Amino acid sequence: MNLLNRTWLKKLNGTLFLIGIMLLLSSCSISYKFNGSNIDYTKIKTISISDFPNNAELVYPPLSQEFSEALRDAYSKQTRLQAVKKGGDLHLEGEIVGYQLTPMAITADSYASKTKITLTLKVRFTNNKNSEDDFDKSYTAFQSFDSTLMLNDVQDQLIKQMISDIVDNIYNDTVAKW
Repeated sequence: MNLLNRTWLKKLNGTLFLIGIMLLLSSCSISYKFNGSNIDYTKIKTISISDFPNNAELVYPPLSQEFSEALRDAYSKQTRLQAVKKGGDLHLEGEIVGYQLTPMAITADSYASKTKITLTLKVRFTNNKNSEDDFDKSYTAFQSFDSTLMLNDVQDQLIKQMISDIVDNIYNDTVAKW
């Protein structure tokens, strides 16, 4: 009987040990954030983004609204910051200062085979919780298209790509700190 009790006790100890290990492992967790933000949500809770007026010489009418909305969407989708009209912990403002077409790649018959479209924005970022992060900076993006195409046919697609590039750069400079 003594031998039977020892065997049973060893099995019980082994079972309890395995249960303990499983409980320990199930209580541990590893968390990764893939949104790229580096925000201390205990201090920074809100963001305000002003409309970006179009002050460029060449004006594409929907550009101001498309850019402002794309910027707001980036922060609302990739952070937990609450959007407010004014006075956010983080604040972005600025204007569209350049929208231009430049002929590129001149052919033998002196015609441009490519045209480059360039978008430039001036952005002012204010971190009301840490003024060391504040900046005033210009962002530029460009796309090229075949000159045999009409600008009206490619403009919307090219604008979306340039807006996306600039929004990514602003996001990285403000909250991702890359």
